[in-house]
Amino acid sequence: MNNINIGIIGAAGYTGGELIRILLNHPNAVIAFAHSKSQAGKPIYATHTDLLGDTDLTFSGDDIQTLLDQENLNAIFLCSGHGESQKFLTENAVPANVKIIDLSTDFRDESNGFVYGLPELQRETIRTATKIANPGCFATSIELAILPLAQVGLIKDDIHISAVTGSTGAGQSLSATTHFSWRSNNISIYKAFTHQHLTEIKMSLGKLQPGFNKAINFVPYRGDYTRGIMANVYTAFEGTLEEAKSIYKSFYTTHPFTHISDAPIDLKQVVNTNKCFINLEVHDGQLLITSIIDNLTKGASGQAVQNMNLAFGLPEDAGLKLKAPAF
Repeated sequence: MNNINIGIIGAAGYTGGELIRILLNHPNAVIAFAHSKSQAGKPIYATHTDLLGDTDLTFSGDDIQTLLDQENLNAIFLCSGHGESQKFLTENAVPANVKIIDLSTDFRDESNGFVYGLPELQRETIRTATKIANPGCFATSIELAILPLAQVGLIKDDIHISAVTGSTGAGQSLSATTHFSWRSNNISIYKAFTHQHLTEIKMSLGKLQPGFNKAINFVPYRGDYTRGIMANVYTAFEGTLEEAKSIYKSFYTTHPFTHISDAPIDLKQVVNTNKCFINLEVHDGQLLITSIIDNLTKGASGQAVQNMNLAFGLPEDAGLKLKAPAF
Protein backbone atom coordinates (compact mmCIF):
# COMPACT_ATOMS: atom_id res chain seq x y z
CA MET A 1 0.00 0.00 0.00
CA ASN A 2 0.98 3.68 -0.12
CA ASN A 3 2.82 5.25 2.78
CA ILE A 4 0.90 5.93 6.00
CA ASN A 5 1.07 9.57 7.08
CA ILE A 6 1.15 9.74 10.85
CA GLY A 7 0.75 12.37 13.54
CA ILE A 8 1.98 11.95 17.10
CA ILE A 9 0.45 13.81 20.03
CA GLY A 10 2.65 13.95 23.14
CA ALA A 11 5.79 13.13 21.19
CA ALA A 12 8.36 14.28 23.74
CA GLY A 13 7.82 11.54 26.34
CA TYR A 14 9.21 8.02 26.55
CA THR A 15 6.47 6.37 24.46
CA GLY A 16 6.50 9.22 21.95
CA GLY A 17 10.25 8.94 21.53
CA GLU A 18 10.11 5.17 21.19
CA LEU A 19 7.36 5.52 18.59
CA ILE A 20 9.43 8.00 16.56
CA ARG A 21 12.42 5.65 16.61
CA ILE A 22 10.34 2.77 15.27
CA LEU A 23 8.45 4.79 12.66
CA LEU A 24 11.61 6.38 11.23
CA ASN A 25 12.69 2.86 10.26
CA HIS A 26 9.26 1.58 9.20
CA PRO A 27 9.01 0.83 5.46
CA ASN A 28 5.53 2.37 5.11
CA ALA A 29 5.47 5.16 7.70
CA VAL A 30 5.90 8.90 7.23
CA ILE A 31 5.79 11.15 10.29
CA ALA A 32 3.62 14.11 9.25
CA PHE A 33 4.02 15.83 12.61
CA ALA A 34 5.22 15.21 16.16
CA HIS A 35 3.40 17.53 18.52
CA SER A 36 4.61 18.64 21.94
CA LYS A 37 3.42 21.60 23.95
CA SER A 38 6.56 21.67 26.09
CA GLN A 39 9.12 21.23 23.28
CA ALA A 40 7.40 23.12 20.45
CA GLY A 41 9.82 24.43 17.83
CA LYS A 42 12.78 22.42 19.06
CA PRO A 43 14.46 19.68 17.01
CA ILE A 44 13.30 16.19 17.94
CA TYR A 45 16.92 15.17 18.53
CA ALA A 46 17.25 17.88 21.21
CA THR A 47 14.90 15.83 23.40
CA HIS A 48 15.44 12.32 22.02
CA THR A 49 19.19 12.77 21.75
CA ASP A 50 19.91 9.36 20.20
CA LEU A 51 18.05 10.52 17.07
CA LEU A 52 20.74 13.06 16.15
CA GLY A 53 21.52 12.33 12.50
CA ASP A 54 18.32 10.30 11.99
CA THR A 55 15.81 13.13 11.53
CA ASP A 56 15.66 16.90 11.14
CA LEU A 57 12.00 17.08 12.20
CA THR A 58 11.04 19.62 14.84
CA PHE A 59 8.29 19.33 17.42
CA SER A 60 5.16 21.03 16.20
CA GLY A 61 3.44 23.59 18.38
CA ASP A 62 0.98 24.73 15.73
CA ASP A 63 -2.76 24.73 16.14
CA ILE A 64 -3.66 21.06 16.57
CA GLN A 65 -6.82 21.26 14.48
CA THR A 66 -4.80 22.52 11.49
CA LEU A 67 -2.47 19.53 11.88
CA LEU A 68 -5.40 17.10 12.10
CA ASP A 69 -7.03 18.54 8.99
CA GLN A 70 -4.03 17.83 6.74
CA GLU A 71 -5.33 16.31 3.53
CA ASN A 72 -3.20 13.17 3.56
CA LEU A 73 -3.19 12.35 7.28
CA ASN A 74 -4.01 8.68 7.87
CA ALA A 75 -3.46 7.99 11.58
CA ILE A 76 -2.61 9.64 14.88
CA PHE A 77 -1.01 8.18 17.99
CA LEU A 78 -1.98 9.65 21.36
CA CYS A 79 1.05 9.41 23.64
CA SER A 80 0.07 11.87 26.37
CA GLY A 81 -0.60 10.99 30.00
CA HIS A 82 -3.61 9.15 31.32
CA GLY A 83 -6.74 11.28 31.16
CA GLU A 84 -5.28 13.47 28.41
CA SER A 85 -6.58 11.40 25.49
CA GLN A 86 -10.19 11.80 26.55
CA LYS A 87 -9.61 15.53 26.96
CA PHE A 88 -7.89 15.74 23.57
CA LEU A 89 -10.75 14.04 21.72
CA THR A 90 -13.27 16.26 23.47
CA GLU A 91 -11.44 19.44 22.47
CA ASN A 92 -10.39 18.46 18.93
CA ALA A 93 -12.20 17.04 15.90
CA VAL A 94 -10.33 14.11 14.41
CA PRO A 95 -11.48 13.51 10.81
CA ALA A 96 -13.48 10.30 10.39
CA ASN A 97 -10.95 8.87 7.93
CA VAL A 98 -8.04 9.20 10.41
CA LYS A 99 -7.41 6.16 12.58
CA ILE A 100 -6.66 6.74 16.27
CA ILE A 101 -4.29 4.61 18.36
CA ASP A 102 -4.34 5.64 22.01
CA LEU A 103 -1.54 4.61 24.37
CA SER A 104 -3.26 5.86 27.55
CA THR A 105 -5.62 4.00 29.86
CA ASP A 106 -8.61 6.17 28.87
CA PHE A 107 -10.42 3.81 26.49
CA ARG A 108 -9.16 0.35 27.40
CA ASP A 109 -12.69 -0.47 28.56
CA GLU A 110 -13.64 -0.22 24.86
CA SER A 111 -15.79 2.85 25.44
CA ASN A 112 -16.33 5.56 22.80
CA GLY A 113 -15.99 3.06 19.95
CA PHE A 114 -12.47 1.90 20.82
CA VAL A 115 -11.26 -1.67 20.35
CA TYR A 116 -8.86 -3.16 22.90
CA GLY A 117 -5.62 -3.56 21.01
CA LEU A 118 -4.00 -6.80 22.15
CA PRO A 119 -3.34 -8.55 18.81
CA GLU A 120 -2.98 -11.98 20.40
CA LEU A 121 -6.54 -11.57 21.69
CA GLN A 122 -8.39 -9.52 19.04
CA ARG A 123 -6.31 -9.49 15.86
CA GLU A 124 -9.23 -9.78 13.43
CA THR A 125 -11.23 -7.07 15.22
CA ILE A 126 -8.21 -4.75 15.15
CA ARG A 127 -7.90 -5.18 11.38
CA THR A 128 -11.19 -3.32 10.85
CA ALA A 129 -10.94 -0.87 13.75
CA THR A 130 -10.70 2.90 13.41
CA LYS A 131 -10.07 3.50 17.12
CA ILE A 132 -7.63 1.29 19.02
CA ALA A 133 -6.85 1.39 22.75
CA ASN A 134 -3.33 0.09 23.28
CA PRO A 135 -3.05 -2.24 26.33
CA GLY A 136 -1.08 -1.36 29.43
CA CYS A 137 2.44 -2.71 29.83
CA PHE A 138 1.83 -4.88 32.91
CA ALA A 139 -1.48 -5.98 31.39
CA THR A 140 0.22 -7.08 28.17
CA SER A 141 2.77 -9.23 29.96
CA ILE A 142 0.22 -10.77 32.32
CA GLU A 143 -2.50 -11.37 29.72
CA LEU A 144 -0.06 -13.10 27.39
CA ALA A 145 0.88 -15.33 30.33
CA ILE A 146 -2.66 -16.51 31.08
CA LEU A 147 -4.89 -16.10 28.00
CA PRO A 148 -4.03 -19.57 26.62
CA LEU A 149 -5.41 -21.13 29.82
CA ALA A 150 -8.56 -19.01 29.58
CA GLN A 151 -9.21 -20.06 26.02
CA VAL A 152 -9.48 -23.71 27.05
CA GLY A 153 -11.40 -22.87 30.24
CA LEU A 154 -8.67 -24.05 32.59
CA ILE A 155 -8.46 -21.13 35.01
CA LYS A 156 -10.23 -22.87 37.86
CA ASP A 157 -8.64 -21.18 40.87
CA ASP A 158 -7.20 -17.83 41.95
CA ILE A 159 -4.33 -16.32 39.96
CA HIS A 160 -1.22 -15.12 41.77
CA ILE A 161 1.16 -12.63 40.12
CA SER A 162 4.47 -11.12 41.15
CA ALA A 163 5.81 -8.74 38.48
CA VAL A 164 8.64 -6.22 38.30
CA THR A 165 8.98 -3.27 35.90
CA GLY A 166 11.70 -0.85 34.90
CA SER A 167 11.67 2.85 35.76
CA THR A 168 10.52 3.98 32.30
CA GLY A 169 7.14 2.45 33.07
CA ALA A 170 6.47 5.42 35.35
CA GLY A 171 6.89 7.94 32.54
CA GLN A 172 9.34 10.79 32.09
CA SER A 173 8.18 13.10 34.88
CA LEU A 174 10.33 12.80 37.97
CA SER A 175 8.91 11.77 41.33
CA ALA A 176 10.33 10.57 44.61
CA THR A 177 10.21 6.94 43.48
CA THR A 178 11.66 7.47 39.98
CA HIS A 179 14.65 9.58 41.01
CA PHE A 180 17.97 7.75 40.41
CA SER A 181 19.23 8.17 43.97
CA TRP A 182 16.09 6.47 45.32
CA ARG A 183 15.63 3.77 42.70
CA SER A 184 19.27 2.72 42.34
CA ASN A 185 20.15 -0.39 44.40
CA ASN A 186 16.55 -0.49 45.59
CA ILE A 187 13.30 -2.40 45.07
CA SER A 188 9.79 -1.73 46.34
CA ILE A 189 6.17 -2.84 46.09
CA TYR A 190 3.46 -0.45 44.91
CA LYS A 191 -0.31 -0.65 44.32
CA ALA A 192 -0.46 -4.22 45.63
CA PHE A 193 -3.81 -5.86 44.70
CA THR A 194 -5.12 -2.50 43.37
CA HIS A 195 -3.12 -1.81 40.21
CA GLN A 196 -5.14 -0.08 37.48
CA HIS A 197 -4.27 -2.74 34.88
CA LEU A 198 -6.32 -5.33 36.77
CA THR A 199 -9.49 -3.98 35.15
CA GLU A 200 -8.38 -4.69 31.59
CA ILE A 201 -6.85 -8.04 32.58
CA LYS A 202 -10.20 -9.20 33.99
CA MET A 203 -11.99 -7.91 30.88
CA SER A 204 -9.67 -9.82 28.56
CA LEU A 205 -9.95 -13.07 30.53
CA GLY A 206 -13.73 -12.77 30.41
CA LYS A 207 -13.65 -12.60 26.62
CA LEU A 208 -12.07 -16.07 26.42
CA GLN A 209 -13.47 -17.67 29.58
CA PRO A 210 -16.95 -16.20 30.11
CA GLY A 211 -18.02 -16.18 33.73
CA PHE A 212 -14.44 -15.95 35.00
CA ASN A 213 -14.75 -14.78 38.61
CA LYS A 214 -11.59 -15.90 40.38
CA ALA A 215 -9.36 -13.53 42.32
CA ILE A 216 -6.31 -12.00 40.63
CA ASN A 217 -3.72 -11.34 43.33
CA PHE A 218 -1.25 -8.95 41.72
CA VAL A 219 1.83 -7.58 43.50
CA PRO A 220 3.82 -5.14 41.29
CA TYR A 221 7.45 -4.19 42.01
CA ARG A 222 9.57 -1.25 40.97
CA GLY A 223 12.85 -2.62 39.61
CA ASP A 224 16.34 -1.16 39.71
CA TYR A 225 16.71 -0.87 35.91
CA THR A 226 15.17 1.15 33.09
CA ARG A 227 13.33 -1.15 30.68
CA GLY A 228 11.48 -4.44 30.81
CA ILE A 229 8.84 -6.41 32.71
CA MET A 230 9.09 -9.88 34.17
CA ALA A 231 5.79 -11.34 35.37
CA ASN A 232 5.70 -14.58 37.35
CA VAL A 233 2.19 -15.99 37.37
CA TYR A 234 0.93 -19.19 38.98
CA THR A 235 -2.41 -20.91 39.32
CA ALA A 236 -3.78 -24.40 39.87
CA PHE A 237 -3.25 -26.80 36.95
CA GLU A 238 -4.04 -30.51 36.80
CA GLY A 239 -2.06 -31.37 33.67
CA THR A 240 1.55 -32.14 32.86
CA LEU A 241 4.23 -29.75 31.66
CA GLU A 242 3.99 -31.16 28.14
CA GLU A 243 0.23 -30.61 28.15
CA ALA A 244 0.74 -27.01 29.24
CA LYS A 245 3.33 -26.42 26.51
CA SER A 246 0.95 -27.87 23.93
CA ILE A 247 -1.81 -25.45 25.02
CA TYR A 248 0.49 -22.43 24.85
CA LYS A 249 2.24 -23.31 21.59
CA SER A 250 -1.12 -23.96 19.93
CA PHE A 251 -2.48 -20.60 21.10
CA TYR A 252 0.51 -18.62 19.80
CA THR A 253 1.31 -20.61 16.66
CA THR A 254 0.12 -17.84 14.31
CA HIS A 255 1.36 -14.90 16.39
CA PRO A 256 4.80 -13.59 15.34
CA PHE A 257 5.95 -11.99 18.58
CA THR A 258 5.06 -14.39 21.41
CA HIS A 259 7.25 -17.46 21.81
CA ILE A 260 7.41 -20.35 24.28
CA SER A 261 10.93 -21.05 25.55
CA ASP A 262 11.91 -24.45 26.90
CA ALA A 263 14.86 -22.86 28.69
CA PRO A 264 14.74 -20.31 31.53
CA ILE A 265 14.33 -16.73 30.27
CA ASP A 266 15.77 -13.34 31.24
CA LEU A 267 14.84 -9.75 30.40
CA LYS A 268 17.76 -8.97 28.10
CA GLN A 269 16.33 -11.43 25.60
CA VAL A 270 13.43 -9.09 24.84
CA VAL A 271 14.58 -5.55 25.73
CA ASN A 272 14.35 -3.27 22.67
CA THR A 273 12.09 -5.76 20.86
CA ASN A 274 8.37 -6.31 20.37
CA LYS A 275 8.66 -9.90 21.59
CA CYS A 276 7.16 -11.71 24.54
CA PHE A 277 8.95 -14.83 25.77
CA ILE A 278 7.14 -17.31 28.01
CA ASN A 279 8.56 -20.15 30.10
CA LEU A 280 6.41 -22.78 31.81
CA GLU A 281 6.96 -25.00 34.85
CA VAL A 282 4.63 -27.36 36.71
CA HIS A 283 5.10 -27.83 40.47
CA ASP A 284 2.76 -29.89 42.66
CA GLY A 285 -0.43 -28.99 40.83
CA GLN A 286 0.57 -25.38 40.11
CA LEU A 287 1.46 -23.98 36.69
CA LEU A 288 4.15 -21.29 36.90
CA ILE A 289 4.21 -19.00 33.86
CA THR A 290 7.07 -16.53 33.46
CA SER A 291 6.43 -13.81 30.89
CA ILE A 292 8.91 -11.13 29.77
CA ILE A 293 8.46 -8.06 27.56
CA ASP A 294 9.97 -4.62 27.03
CA ASN A 295 7.51 -2.20 28.63
CA LEU A 296 8.20 0.52 26.01
CA THR A 297 7.95 -1.69 22.92
CA LYS A 298 5.61 -4.68 23.28
CA GLY A 299 4.18 -2.93 26.35
CA ALA A 300 3.57 0.38 24.54
CA SER A 301 4.94 1.87 21.30
CA GLY A 302 5.93 -1.36 19.54
CA GLN A 303 2.50 -2.86 20.14
CA ALA A 304 0.95 0.40 18.93
CA VAL A 305 2.82 0.03 15.62
CA GLN A 306 1.79 -3.65 15.51
CA ASN A 307 -1.81 -2.45 15.80
CA MET A 308 -1.22 0.15 13.08
CA ASN A 309 0.12 -2.56 10.79
CA LEU A 310 -2.99 -4.66 11.31
CA ALA A 311 -5.37 -1.72 10.86
CA PHE A 312 -3.75 -0.75 7.53
CA GLY A 313 -3.39 -4.25 6.10
CA LEU A 314 0.39 -4.41 6.44
CA PRO A 315 2.45 -7.41 7.56
CA GLU A 316 2.04 -7.55 11.32
CA ASP A 317 5.78 -7.39 11.93
CA ALA A 318 6.54 -4.50 9.54
CA GLY A 319 9.12 -2.19 11.11
CA LEU A 320 9.28 -4.37 14.22
CA LYS A 321 12.08 -6.84 13.48
CA LEU A 322 14.15 -5.42 16.30
CA LYS A 323 17.27 -6.91 17.87
CA ALA A 324 17.57 -7.37 21.63
CA PRO A 325 20.84 -6.33 23.34
CA ALA A 326 21.11 -9.87 24.85
CA PHE A 327 24.39 -9.07 26.64
